[in-house]
Amino acid sequence: MTLTAQARGTIAELRESVARLHRELTRNELVVWTAGNVSARVPGEDLMVIKPSGVSYDDLSADTMVVTDLHGRLVHGELAPSSDTAAHAYVYRHLPEVGGVVHTHSTYATAWAARGEPIPCVLTMIADEFGGEIPVGPFALIGDDSIGRGLVETLRATRSPAVLMRNHGPFTVGATARDAVKAAVMVEDVARTVHIAHQLGTPVPLSGSDVDRLHARYQNVYGQR
Repeated sequence: MTLTAQARGTIAELRESVARLHRELTRNELVVWTAGNVSARVPGEDLMVIKPSGVSYDDLSADTMVVTDLHGRLVHGELAPSSDTAAHAYVYRHLPEVGGVVHTHSTYATAWAARGEPIPCVLTMIADEFGGEIPVGPFALIGDDSIGRGLVETLRATRSPAVLMRNHGPFTVGATARDAVKAAVMVEDVARTVHIAHQLGTPVPLSGSDVDRLHARYQNVYGQR
């Protein structure tokens, strides 16, 4: 594949940033061993950068990141791409607003996925980041587009950037890979807190109008502009 100098420069930058973002998964204790992955869409190209399959997080670097097309075919890199590449690629093909995808098996979010139960919107943080309950996607076997199809179907019906794929674990998306990593960190945090709340009693849900106001404020006002 022939790429412009600008595209090659963008890919080099993304390989650096995606490698760096994988360290956030380990720093926030969202992954074990070689599980989990971060990917980023290459703007203006039908390409993405993703973690290689089965490589230790200690060994990840910009040079080990691989580039595939949006059907998961290897374009650049020495190693085989992640086993979740087909799911990431399907999301990018069907949701053009998504620039980053993350998958983890973080403990509490995955426990909710094992139960097949959405995380209810009982915290302002959930309203802020997820805009309502965090939904459960359908069970799907790894290896083809099945997980991607379930993700896209679920994401299109929610404001949440996170989906708990049933019996599997959380996937998160964002306008950038960094945004998707942030959502992965936050979904684990609220999954743990709501689990503890259930142990103490019955959590109190937020009203729909309050959820809407909180989400709008956080998405449009919070932080530096």
